[in-house]
Order: sequence, then structure tokens, then C-alpha cells
Amino acid sequence: MQALLEAFRAALASLLANRLRSVLTTLGIVIGTGSVIAVVSLVQGFSASIKGQLAELGGSTLTLQAVNTNENFQSGRFNYITFDDLDVLRYRVPGVGQVSPVLVVPVPGVSYRGRTVTAQVQASNADYAAVYGRWPAKGRFLAPADDLGRRRVAVIGEKLRADLRLPEDPTGEFIRLGNEWFKVVGLMEKQGELLGFSLDNYLIIPFDVGRAMSGNSTRPMMQVSFTVPDLEQVNTVRERAKRAIRLARRTPPGEDDTFKIDAADAFVKQFDQVAATATFVVGGVVGISLLVGGIGIMNIMLVSVTERTREIGILKALGATRRDILVQFLLEAALLALLGGVIGIILGIAAGIGVASLIPGFPPASVPVWVVLAAAGFSALVGVAFGIMPASKAAGLDPIEALRYE
Repeated sequence: MQALLEAFRAALASLLANRLRSVLTTLGIVIGTGSVIAVVSLVQGFSASIKGQLAELGGSTLTLQAVNTNENFQSGRFNYITFDDLDVLRYRVPGVGQVSPVLVVPVPGVSYRGRTVTAQVQASNADYAAVYGRWPAKGRFLAPADDLGRRRVAVIGEKLRADLRLPEDPTGEFIRLGNEWFKVVGLMEKQGELLGFSLDNYLIIPFDVGRAMSGNSTRPMMQVSFTVPDLEQVNTVRERAKRAIRLARRTPPGEDDTFKIDAADAFVKQFDQVAATATFVVGGVVGISLLVGGIGIMNIMLVSVTERTREIGILKALGATRRDILVQFLLEAALLALLGGVIGIILGIAAGIGVASLIPGFPPASVPVWVVLAAAGFSALVGVAFGIMPASKAAGLDPIEALRYE
């Protein structure tokens, strides 16, 4: 242990004696580590934001969506969720709780007092708030009576309110969708932005009203989310729903489904896998710069061995073993890499936070502890790996020849 401490002290003294060269040598590691930390922190922050939004739906919420492959997009023949599918879920599948369809209504613009803006117009029902976990900040949400009476009422998002220059509390105001007037009954809670796109530029109208405005099209842009009150029955109810919809669509046995029913937690798990893969790939690509930094350390250490040949000869003459020389030079290389790694981690965290703040609507950067530890450990490992050749060369010098070296 005493020998190791002495080798560490000697390695540190050697680095301090050549401060400028040590700093320049670590630049490759600094850049590599900083890049890895910055990129991973941005990916992790984005991943955490998306998973948080998906998790709000809860594990007992299932969503029915159409499945469209590249072949569908190329041919222009798309699959859709129909109103018949909605009725199947509502009335023919035991175990289904609240059902909330979301229909996109084609409306050219939303107007208020001569000002017209574009917004996503959705049609849904009173169960939307509970199923999706979104609630009005002011006023109320849609009520069952709104659907039954086909009332022209709407709840709006914060950005749409601001764009139309509606009052802070817009309840009671009238807006126009196309050629029809709607009364604003509620303002939804603000959700913010994602990748520069606002999540609050929308309004929701009663489902049957939106269906009528869409002309009762058999090919609506629609998805249906529904809850399963008994969490243990989620998989059972999913299979029941699949069978019921296949039967209603008269899908032959063995033919692939043109729809899918996924749970909210399945979205989270799937996205988590994608995010992990993206983190690994992006981190690996950027991490190549760490290898470049390692090569730089090896080159400088080889130069250092040549410069200190006479010093090595004196150490061996005084009784230093091959192992002592090897450990000292390996420690120097590891210290150089670790120093660069620590500086790179600090700069990488700062860069990640700075880039995230400069992109409008981008979620805050997130730096997991494991990333910091892995970056520091890998930096030291790179130093050791690329320091083996110089250290071996130094340890293998003949003491007599080393003492003669000028």
C-alpha cells in the first residue's frame, strides 16, 4: 500500500511539473466526455418528459388505434377506427369502464372578434377529462347533457385563448368554428410545449357535434381510449375487445389486425426501450472521441518516457522494480484521463442545460448519476488502456542503457 501511495505521489508530482502539457493532453478526454454527457443529458431529459406525459394516463387505460404500415402510406389505403368500433367497445365488451373517443374535426379556423387562428379541433365526451387526466383550470369541462343536446359549447387550451386574445377567464365568450358559433365553457390546464410545439393550441367540442360537423364520415381521424376499473383484468379486457372488434369487422381467422389496443404503461415501456437504445447509440458514437483522446494520452506518455529515460535508469539503479515503474506510468495516464473526465463532466452538464434552455419548449436536461459514474470510470479506463504501452516501454528499459541516455 505504501508503494502504491508513493507511486501516486510521484505520478501527481510529474503531472504538476508539466502543467501545460498535462492540460493539453487531457483536451481530447475533456471534449469526448463533455460531448457524451451533454448528448445523454438531452436524450434523458426528453425521454423523462415523454414518459411523464404517457404515464399520466395510468396503467388501467387502454387505447384503440388504427395500424398503418409503410405499404398503407405508399398505396394511400389507410386503416381507420370507425364509429362501429366505438359502439362495440361501449356496449359489447364486458369490463370496460369509461370510454373517451377523440375525433379530429376538419375546421379551417377558429375566430373571435375578427381574429382568426388555426388550432386542432377535437371532439370528445365528458369522460375525456378522467380518462386522459386533464382538467379545466377555469369554468367546467363538457357534460353528458352537452352531447345529448348537441350543444355548441367548447373548452379551449391556453395558447388558443392567448392567440385569440380572449379574456383571462374566457368562459361565456363566443367563438366561431367555420360557420358555427360555440360558447366557451372552460379553459384547460396549461401543458406547455414539446420540441417547440405548443400542447395548448386546441379546443374540444361535444363528440356528437363534431361527428355531425365531420359529415358522419365512415373514415374519421379517431382514436378511442377507455379505462378498465379492475387493474387485474386489463389483459383480459384487451383480449375481449380485440375479439369483439375482429368479429364486428368480420376479419377472417389468421388475418392480421388493422388496429391495435395498447395500455398506457406499454407506451411507457416501449418508449423507455427506444430511449435506452438511442442513448446507447448516440453515446457510443460521441464516445469515439474518447478513444481519440486516449490516443493523445498514449502519444504524450511515449514522449514522456523518452524524455525521462535517464530518470528511469536512476530509479532502477536505486532499486525500483519493473512493477514500480509500470505502476507509476499507468497512474500518470489514469490521472490524466480522470482529470479530463471530471472537467468534461462539468462542462457537459453545463452544455446540456444550456442547449436545453436555448431550444423553445425543450424539456430540461437530466443527468442520471449512472452516466456521471460511467463517464468518469470509462475515462480512467481509457487512460489505463492507452497507458499500458508507454508504461511497458518504461518498465522494460535496461538500467545501464537508460543511465547512458543523453
